[in-house]
Amino acid sequence: MRYFIELSYNGEKYHGWQNQPNDISVQEVIEKALSVLLRSEVAIVGAGRTDAGVHAKQMYAHFDTDIQFNQSELTLKLNSFLPKDVAIQEIHSVKEDAHARFDATGRTYEYWIVSEKNPFHNQSAHTVYKKLDIELMNLAAKELFNYDDFKCFSKTHTDVKTYICKLEKAFWEQKDELLIFTIRADRFLRNMVRAIVGTLLDVGLGKLSIADFKEIIESRDRNKAGTSVPGKALYLTAVTYPAETFTING
Repeated sequence: MRYFIELSYNGEKYHGWQNQPNDISVQEVIEKALSVLLRSEVAIVGAGRTDAGVHAKQMYAHFDTDIQFNQSELTLKLNSFLPKDVAIQEIHSVKEDAHARFDATGRTYEYWIVSEKNPFHNQSAHTVYKKLDIELMNLAAKELFNYDDFKCFSKTHTDVKTYICKLEKAFWEQKDELLIFTIRADRFLRNMVRAIVGTLLDVGLGKLSIADFKEIIESRDRNKAGTSVPGKALYLTAVTYPAETFTING
């Protein structure tokens, strides 16, 4: 049987989602917990790879097992077994060929910014002390919809075969003390959101014009885009699938 795990985590203490040879990852702690509780070696496949320090309010991963278990009971046991910064919301039965990564139709991220020292957001938001032109940043964000090749925002020397992504949302919004950038697409390149945010901040700080921003995208050159902002303020907030993913036949 194949199952989807729906989970969330605070990524502060982890070197990203994916297993690393010399660093702790979210994938590793979940695989170890599942293997102990099911008394069998279990490997999981995530919906994507978040970088070091990045958080997830909603993430999915799939695993296969022939062992029978009660899904609600295993969810409770996993939450007791896992560290406090990783939580399982639900274990879903899915069709046998469902894939947490390849079947996902959309992913949504948020990036949080504060404008002054804030003891409640030291490790959850990026601080930008200078005044930002949010209206101009939103105008620049709208330009993203005129493109689908985002190589200029991709981490270099990756093994991706295409830099094409279909954007659905990209906007800035002030919510109390937080300035939040929301972006949604069918897929994201490595480091893409953090590079986009860094470049849009340069627009908001007056370092780049909207014409400059468009030129950077068209250049397909990562060296021309802005600096990647810290991972601690980035959140994967939603992963979506077709309804039939969770439909069991037979």
